[in-house]
Amino acid sequence: MKNCSGLQGIKRILCSAYCVEKPLRDTQHAIRNHSTVQIEFRSFGSYAKGGLWLTAVLILTFISLQMGCQTADSSWEQVQAAGVLRVGLDPTYPPFEVDDGGATSAGVYGLDVDLAKAIAANLGVEVQFVYFGYDGLYDALATEQVDVLISALVIIPERTRDFSYSEPYFNAGEILIVPKGNDTIETMADLSGHKLAVELGSLGHVEATEWAKRVEGLEILTFSTADEAITAVQQNNAHAALTDAISGRLFLRDNDGLKRLPESVTVEPFAFVVRSEDEQLLVMLNQSLNTVRSSGQLDQIETEWLGS
Repeated sequence: MKNCSGLQGIKRILCSAYCVEKPLRDTQHAIRNHSTVQIEFRSFGSYAKGGLWLTAVLILTFISLQMGCQTADSSWEQVQAAGVLRVGLDPTYPPFEVDDGGATSAGVYGLDVDLAKAIAANLGVEVQFVYFGYDGLYDALATEQVDVLISALVIIPERTRDFSYSEPYFNAGEILIVPKGNDTIETMADLSGHKLAVELGSLGHVEATEWAKRVEGLEILTFSTADEAITAVQQNNAHAALTDAISGRLFLRDNDGLKRLPESVTVEPFAFVVRSEDEQLLVMLNQSLNTVRSSGQLDQIETEWLGS
């Protein structure tokens, strides 16, 4: 609901002040009853000479901006009342969200799907998945076709004027992969005199190039894909590979003899997205995410889809 009573009260008082001469102490008292804004009045004659109408317009504008017509946040109550959390996603990004062709009742599977189900269950509501192309996700949220986006979306600071992000639930940044028996390479700084495999043109390639400027003797080997770069380590043609966490973990899930170092080289956080005005819903989503994380359920979901 919108609250404009303060603005309408000011309009009535100013009209009265202009049409009927009365002690301005009464006018000031009335205005203070309608607004937190306090105005120091002189005599009516001197006030009129100072430009009554210009001042009135400025007062009304200020009040309308500060206290008038503000929409109350009922985003969580609306989800509760409906009993359904509408989740927007692009089902073309395995293993986070994939259209199953109607094989299941949900119609989609993946890490984000399981996480959304866990969040909804924790909140005590059902989950409904609504599909969009990647380019249409934010528009769908803005036009209230969904309540939240859970679709492997990276936090984009430029979007925060219109949208709000939850706490991150996954870091898709670059990771170092080394032979399982390695005990000398722990960070990028340890790659002096070593060969580092990367996917040509990837963010890992860019990051490796920057490190090569300050790590003496670091040699960069480029490959067509992330899998080829990791295979070079597996075949002892490189000492380490720098790749995104998703590609790296999927490779390690299906191949032996390698490991990922625990500390990510870069940060690329995935988060839920809501409309900026839906602060109440964002609070509930963050609380639920923290519960799912602290219970170990989030780690279980990650392991199922990406390996350990």
